[in-house]
Amino acid sequence: MRQHYGVVIIGLMAVLLATTVLSLATGPSPLPAAKALRILLSSLPGLDGLAPEASASQRAIVLDIRLPRLILALLVGAALGVAGAVMQGFFQNPMAAPSILGVSAGATLGATAVIILGLNFWVWGLSSVVVAAFGGALVVSGAVYILSRRGGRTPVTLLLLTGIAIGSLCSAVSSFILFRGQQGDLDLVIFWMMGSLANRGWPEVGMVAPYALVGSVIVYVYSRDLNALLLGDEQAYHLGIPVERVKLILLVLASLLAAAAVAVTGIIGFVGLVVPHLIRLMVGPDHRILLPLCFLAGGIVLGLSDMVANLAGEIPIGIITSLLGAPFFLYLLHRRREYEF
Repeated sequence: MRQHYGVVIIGLMAVLLATTVLSLATGPSPLPAAKALRILLSSLPGLDGLAPEASASQRAIVLDIRLPRLILALLVGAALGVAGAVMQGFFQNPMAAPSILGVSAGATLGATAVIILGLNFWVWGLSSVVVAAFGGALVVSGAVYILSRRGGRTPVTLLLLTGIAIGSLCSAVSSFILFRGQQGDLDLVIFWMMGSLANRGWPEVGMVAPYALVGSVIVYVYSRDLNALLLGDEQAYHLGIPVERVKLILLVLASLLAAAAVAVTGIIGFVGLVVPHLIRLMVGPDHRILLPLCFLAGGIVLGLSDMVANLAGEIPIGIITSLLGAPFFLYLLHRRREYEF
């Protein structure tokens, strides 16, 4: 298994390198891949003379437009991949996704309210839509957890059903706000709901990076505990795991990862569902191996999806991930009896 793990991680790193170069080279003003790579490397100390033929506009395109967008795609995809792996392990259900606790519905409600009410302004370099979406996602996921508590415990089934109910309620409220809005505002909300990395830059990277990086590291610290939870709460308790505390920490971390990702990009489906499946099929269910690979693979999938969306005329990235993810989801449904979590 360790040998297999090494092959997979080397393969993912190679794909990540190719994704980076191609993403920096493609766009409305395409560049040769080698030139884009030299421009990127020339920004490093001691390598400033690596691309002397590059014009100021080409440097601006690569370093100020495409690079932050690429980094954001990698971070958001990584956050969704890790959050999906945590949710699937927590619920012991291969069909669980990061949005299962109402994170996406809460983010949509926050973003919709701000756009329709005309409260779109900038806070610390970030749009108030991003801030409201992040806040809405956290408030809803927190409400789901509080409403699911029973006698100091959090039954998984109750948590799941509460998340579905609260998510449906938030979607209904969002729809009502949309119904009362103006046509121009409706277009903005619909575009946000489809998910996009267009017009995103370093401020959005700065918001997502702490959650994606620090949150993923903390989740990895609990990888052994997450493995124990796969055996059931009673077995985990007898193994010395403080079950309720670990469950709360994992839920908070997964919600933060998903909320930060959704807040800056809008709704991006299937990444958090599909990526953990693909990695689990390759390396097994051990979260000590699964989580780092989900971090890498999630970033790669979203980076490639954004490149395709860019080449297709800047269509929303949520459309691309759904077109790729839905067939795989159907495949999983049809082979579920053979699937071992």
